[in-house]
Amino acid sequence: MSSLLNVTIGELLKQKAELHPDHEAVVYADRNLRLSYKEFDDQCNLVAKGLMRLGINKNDHIAIWATNTPEWLTCQFATGKMGGVLVTVNTNYRTSELEYLLRQSDSKTIILMENYRTASYIDMIYEICPELKESEAGNLTSTRLPELKNVIVLGETRYPGTYNWNDLLLLGNEVADEELEKRLMSLDPNDVINMQYTSGTTGFPKGVMLTHNNIVNNGYNIANCMKLTKEDRLCIPVPFFHCFGCVLGTMACVSVGATMVPIQEFNPSEVLQTVQDEKCTGLHGVPTMFITELNLADFDKYDLSSLRTGIMAGSNCPIEVMKGVINKMGATEITIAYGQTESSPVITQTRTNDPIELRVETVGRALPNVEVKIVDPITNKVVKNGEQGELCTRGYHVMKGYYKNPDATKEAIDEDGWLHTGDLAVMDDNGYCKITGRLKDMIIRGGENIYPREIEEFLYAHPKILDVQVIGVPDEKYGEEIMAWIIPKEGENISIEEVREYCKDKISHHKIPRYVEITDSYPMTASGKIQKYLLRRQAIELVGNKNH
Repeated sequence: MSSLLNVTIGELLKQKAELHPDHEAVVYADRNLRLSYKEFDDQCNLVAKGLMRLGINKNDHIAIWATNTPEWLTCQFATGKMGGVLVTVNTNYRTSELEYLLRQSDSKTIILMENYRTASYIDMIYEICPELKESEAGNLTSTRLPELKNVIVLGETRYPGTYNWNDLLLLGNEVADEELEKRLMSLDPNDVINMQYTSGTTGFPKGVMLTHNNIVNNGYNIANCMKLTKEDRLCIPVPFFHCFGCVLGTMACVSVGATMVPIQEFNPSEVLQTVQDEKCTGLHGVPTMFITELNLADFDKYDLSSLRTGIMAGSNCPIEVMKGVINKMGATEITIAYGQTESSPVITQTRTNDPIELRVETVGRALPNVEVKIVDPITNKVVKNGEQGELCTRGYHVMKGYYKNPDATKEAIDEDGWLHTGDLAVMDDNGYCKITGRLKDMIIRGGENIYPREIEEFLYAHPKILDVQVIGVPDEKYGEEIMAWIIPKEGENISIEEVREYCKDKISHHKIPRYVEITDSYPMTASGKIQKYLLRRQAIELVGNKNH
């Protein structure tokens, strides 16, 4: 079993910069930005000193609200050096969500981009903090956000009451290197260094507190499962604000000295162009990303021969998509990872040499130094291999807890240190796990337990279907009925009758969807997760209207 690293994020980067100073650390192909490990480390040191000059202490909270910009990446490692806790903000947030997060997290500083798509982040911060317009930079006194003092804007423009990125770099020059070194040496690998808010698919989002130890070791173990080395170049189109980007992506790379090749905002043709031009050996994505890449009309024009590995995660990985990534993209060693933010995030992962069956039918086995057990959700007793139960995990990777929410923490982590994931799974004799559903996604129709995943996998094989999501909707007679939301492949039309006919005699009668809705998109979180609860809400309205 590989031993655990006992370093802070800041020390880890410093070590790699000393070991491979001239090796490429970061490449932004679209802006021709290339930094060696030494240059990247220097940049992070400067930003860390700038944050210290603003009076930000160890354990103070620094929110960052931006897409995968070079500054985001720098902040991740700069805070890892000066001990500020990086609070990651979902790029799709709007004013009420942002205000909630800033208030609940007690953030002292926010670093934000000017706008994203059609949303002006500047307008939103002024709406929440109207006092900012009249404030001196660094001296905000906000009624609604009493802790917030500093607003730093990524860009050249100087807005009233704010610093811009260049101000931060200039401030960094006013702090001695020795001061930063002293701060770095005062950090402990068990300190909280990152806070991420759970998607909030139910109730208010909770701030997951992750330590250096959580993130560094998870990144390192993930890298080893992918056989990632210094020679690899990983294309990272998944958002940094999510663990997929900043742990499976950036942290995995830095843990072994590999090259990070981020994509600022996901665009399928840009991803494939970047893989081709930068000869990337790895590619990350959620299934929907891989689906759009594989279905590009000009897919065949890209040379993806450098691809070897990567990770598909974030939601169920359909078998057909996995086959496409292996056979058409050539990522023969692609792995599947499974986990959640509370486990920083990966619990299980397939290995590069696993046969394709294991890589499409399971989410792999536990990472090194990670325990996994499957328990009966009612009795909490471990079930036999092959029996379904709730997946629980214990080890270095389990979060410190939810910020200012001891009750929710107690609910998630039992007194023996086991994190209860809320996911239903089956484990085989070799420890490989199959995720069979969410405790709360399960459909109970006339007393029969139905797992949407099973029906989704079945419908996926239909030649006209691009994507499918199955949910339960309330029903007077059966308690719940099944509804399938289907996105057809481009240029294809599929009728409800066709779907039902396809199911007939192939799956149990009670599993055939009573309702079928054809759509062109699903409600998504910014990290690419499908929000089934929103689909359910839409479904209840639709079904209600159909039944009246």
